[in-house]
Amino acid sequence: MRRSVQRGVVYLVLVLAAGFFLLPLVAMVFTSLKTMPEITGGAGFETATILSPPRLWSFEAWGLAWSSACIAVACEGLRGYFWNSILLVVFAVSISVALGAVNGYVLSKWRFRGDSIIFGMLLFGCFIPFQIVLIPMARLLGLLDLAGTLGGLVLVHVCYGIPFTTLFFRNFYVTVPDELIAAGRMDGAGFWQIFTIILVPISWPIFVVAIIWQFTNVWNDFLFGASFAGPDTRPLMVALNNLVNTSTGTKAYNVDMAGAMIAALPTMLVYIVGGRYFLRGLTSGAVKG
Repeated sequence: MRRSVQRGVVYLVLVLAAGFFLLPLVAMVFTSLKTMPEITGGAGFETATILSPPRLWSFEAWGLAWSSACIAVACEGLRGYFWNSILLVVFAVSISVALGAVNGYVLSKWRFRGDSIIFGMLLFGCFIPFQIVLIPMARLLGLLDLAGTLGGLVLVHVCYGIPFTTLFFRNFYVTVPDELIAAGRMDGAGFWQIFTIILVPISWPIFVVAIIWQFTNVWNDFLFGASFAGPDTRPLMVALNNLVNTSTGTKAYNVDMAGAMIAALPTMLVYIVGGRYFLRGLTSGAVKG
């Protein structure tokens, strides 16, 4: 009985905490579905609050944010920049996760002179602040003729993501028994055969972790996008900043909130679909077995 009461109290506290932290999200959704007179407390809406459900449900703000909201000088929506971000995450995440998986395999199952030094240098890359690499990366992109291009932005995120993905895969592959690799070598399997046939099929938990981690970092990035992207290659977060901070008259709070929700939906969807696998992958390499 006492245990049931304690469990009930814990659940109650968790529900209350979840409700408290969800209040900003509820306010954003409600605001994006309201008309401006309801938001500003116009005639007939004097009693409306930020947490009041919309009296007149309207998706007009979502349409404006997506296709025809005013950003900077031209009136255009987030649609083009949304697809820029899609292309950016597809290539940046795929390349950085693939390279991280190979690096983790090499640094955990192959011994060569200086392997610990190389791993230490890659690990050091996890602690380099974004601001420090802005000028060197801008210089490098200029030398490669990639300044202002989507390819250049992909390169930036790949370079910054490899240390993290390498760390994830290296820590995971350390827990794989060395006897499994030795058995593959005895059967005549080479470097790539061992990796693709033996390791990749059992690596899906850490692949999920690396993909979600990289997807979140790349999708939510603003600094690199604002620094290295051109006018036609800006990612979504830069466009969202322009939308929210550019005034063309009366501030359209419903359009701003709708734009923020559009920008947040992909990340929310990724965590909803793969959240439990993300936690499972994080803990899969915690105990050497």
